[in-house]
Amino acid sequence: MRAAFSLLALVIVAAIVLSLVKKQSAALKPASTPPAAAASQAADPGALPQPQAVGQQVQGSLDEAARRAAEAASAATN
Repeated sequence: MRAAFSLLALVIVAAIVLSLVKKQSAALKPASTPPAAAASQAADPGALPQPQAVGQQVQGSLDEAARRAAEAASAATN
């Protein structure tokens, strides 16, 4: 009897977990947009930046930080 209840409890828990996984996976799917809408979003100022632009900005920040560190090291030795 105890084993039957344990098995039933496991089946109920598995059903709940699978239901939650299904809901979460449906929420993660991106909305499908037609190609024309995707092109108009690229010109939108609120759209995500291009990866190359982000890379250039990060590289510029790293170069600036290196320059400031070199200046600080130079000032500390003088």
